[in-house]
Amino acid sequence: MTTSATLTAVRPWGVGRLAPYPSTVALPHVSVHVDPETQLGVFRDCDGHVVEMGKHGTSSGTETSTSTSSDGSNGNDQGSDQDSNTD
Repeated sequence: MTTSATLTAVRPWGVGRLAPYPSTVALPHVSVHVDPETQLGVFRDCDGHVVEMGKHGTSSGTETSTSTSSDGSNGNDQGSDQDSNTD
């Protein structure tokens, strides 16, 4: 039988990993809405001026598959090709 007198208190392992939250950062925008013509988000500051939020790239890719079987079934000699574009 175990009693509380024989148990040893153990510090939880995660307690040593705790740290204060980092400082918060004020965002340069107050509101966001979608422009109906461009379908892009428009960010505005507290005075209603448009704020540039930086650019991000877009990408696209294609993949083709080939098979060299003469009867149209998937043979053992197969290949593929991939390409991508990022701007």
